[in-house]
Amino acid sequence: MPWEKTFDLDEATDKAIQVFWKKGYEGTSMADLIDGMQINKGSLYNAFGSKQELFDRALLRYDQKTRATFVADLSQWEDPVAAINAFFERLLDEAQSGPESLGCFIINTAQDLPNQTPEVVNIVRASLSELEEFFETMIARGHDSGRISADVQARPTAQALLSMVVGLRLLSRGAVDPSTLTSIKDSAMRLVTSS
Repeated sequence: MPWEKTFDLDEATDKAIQVFWKKGYEGTSMADLIDGMQINKGSLYNAFGSKQELFDRALLRYDQKTRATFVADLSQWEDPVAAINAFFERLLDEAQSGPESLGCFIINTAQDLPNQTPEVVNIVRASLSELEEFFETMIARGHDSGRISADVQARPTAQALLSMVVGLRLLSRGAVDPSTLTSIKDSAMRLVTSS
């Protein structure tokens, strides 16, 4: 008798995201996934193939639901400085949203990139590249509108903003107090508002 799916794949993937995000790929056992996703082992394998395939799907879905969707929304904003500020404000809000900040699933995975599969490397690199591209586009738009000085170089500043995002995300996992995170955000905004 063929296997029949009795659960929603996206909902199950969202549950897997939470498990992988908290424990990382290596730290997550099949028992953790079965418990966290509330499905049996056979269903997990039939629906997702393997732990690695599930991880790939979870990481990509996380990126699409968080970074990609938010950046697409901000890209429509008329004021590019406000869009960049809103991006960093969201990072601060997420960092202070509860007692246990998990940081960013993409950034957490990037810390172990040499040990990841080519598929995971591609997901992480694409996510970071698209974020850098968002910043560069916003700066260029700011040049055109006069909201950002022409002295602010688009590519190097976008790269600096990306590095600040990575730093803020890593430090938000409890390494520093919230005021330090706010200082990082303020420094990021000075990069685009200085003349």
